[in-house]
Amino acid sequence: MSLLAPTRLQDDHVVLEPLSLDHVPALEAAAADGDLWNLWFTGVPAPGETQAYVEKALRGQAEGVMLPFAIREKGSGEIVGTTRYYDIVPELPRLAIGYTWYAKRWQKSHLNTACKRLLLKHAFEVGGCVAVEFHTDLRNLDSQRAIERLGARREGVLRAHKRRRDGSLRDTVCYSVLATEWSDVNRWLDLRLGRLSQGR
Repeated sequence: MSLLAPTRLQDDHVVLEPLSLDHVPALEAAAADGDLWNLWFTGVPAPGETQAYVEKALRGQAEGVMLPFAIREKGSGEIVGTTRYYDIVPELPRLAIGYTWYAKRWQKSHLNTACKRLLLKHAFEVGGCVAVEFHTDLRNLDSQRAIERLGARREGVLRAHKRRRDGSLRDTVCYSVLATEWSDVNRWLDLRLGRLSQGR
C-alpha cells in the first residue's frame, strides 16, 4: 500500500481520518480551545486562517510530499486536532510525523500516545518504512518531552533550520525511531497507553 494513499486509521481511543475541507469548522473550534495560535513555536492557524491551512496541507498531499489527517476523539466523536506524515522519501521509504496539535483539553492526555502509535504502526507495518522522524522547535520543551516519552531517540539539532511565523530563526531538534526498534517501541506504547487511558 502506498504511504501517500489517503487512509483511515483507528483504535479504541481515536480515529485518524483523511483531512478535508469539511473539517475546517471543527478544527477552528479545536484551535480556539486554548487560543493555540498564540503559541509562537507552533503552527496552529489563527481564526479565519484554517481553510488556507487545510488547503495547503491538501496541496502537499496532491504533490506527494505529505498525508494529512484530522484527529477525532472516539468517545465524544469530536474533531480535536490534526497531524500528518511529511518529508516522505518513497524510495527508502522514510517519513516524518508532525504538524500535530490538539485542543487544549486533550493535551497531555492519552490521545497523543494513541495517535502516534497508530501512525507509527501504519508507517512500519503497512508502509514498510525503515525509519520515522520527529522534528520540533528547540524551545518547545513540552514537545521534546512528549516525543521522548514515545521512545524516539534524539539525533541532534539543525541550527537556523526554519523561520517561525514571527520571522525569527528556529533551531530544530530531530528524533527518530528505526524499523529495528519498532517492536520494542510498540510494546512500550501499548503499556503506556493502557496506563494513561486508565488515568494512572
